Amino acid sequence: MKTTDARKKAILESMKGGLIVSCQVQKDDPIYTEDMVVKMAEAARWGGAVGIRANSPEQIKKIKEAVPELPMIGLWKVWHDDTDVFITPTIKEVRAIWEAGAEIIALDCTAQITHEGKPAWDLIKQVKQEIPEAIVFADVSNYEEARRAIENGADIVAPTLYGYTKETAHIEEPDMRMFAKMCKDFQDEAYVMMEGHIYTPEDAMKCIFLGAHSVVVGSAITRPHLTTKRFTDLLGKYQDNWREAERAKH
Repeated sequence: MKTTDARKKAILESMKGGLIVSCQVQKDDPIYTEDMVVKMAEAARWGGAVGIRANSPEQIKKIKEAVPELPMIGLWKVWHDDTDVFITPTIKEVRAIWEAGAEIIALDCTAQITHEGKPAWDLIKQVKQEIPEAIVFADVSNYEEARRAIENGADIVAPTLYGYTKETAHIEEPDMRMFAKMCKDFQDEAYVMMEGHIYTPEDAMKCIFLGAHSVVVGSAITRPHLTTKRFTDLLGKYQDNWREAERAKH
């Protein structure tokens, strides 16, 4: 069942039908500067975004200081060699991004096994217990993971990791049929958002039409080097897969 907490509902309903911009930059990105994510977030606010998604306590804190009125979906990407789980993999990262100011905590909630040897979705219950004030955003890769995340208490589900698991690594476009089924089946239990592989306003609008509460867009707006790579990949007759750069560990 969707949350009945008045504060959480107010935050979630403020994003209904709108665009959330993922403002992320890694230190090895060609666009990296210390204030780049702040400029991204300020540009997103100017453009009418209803929320921000950001990575790492440092960047979350900077953005919240500059754009405090927009809800923050926080995550922390941490890579380990023995797992493909990298989005907020442990409660340590959860605590850090919560303290940095994120109202919404994004977690890998797939069936993948974490560095700690547990299914990623197990972390949801621990977060709900330790930080009940937090809104949990479940990043999943398929319908069944979305169902399991909701059963474990997730407030939001999105197919963010469709394309980032071994089973889906070959894909380049979103699975709109799967997403439509998620919207239809889970709309009374959680907030279903679209994130992943949305590159045009028209595609974002399709998601709203299918039932998305809101849409998260990142690379197509805030990472011009990857936008360039998508073009040159096609112009080069697909000899160099741009998604390898998008999926790279940092």
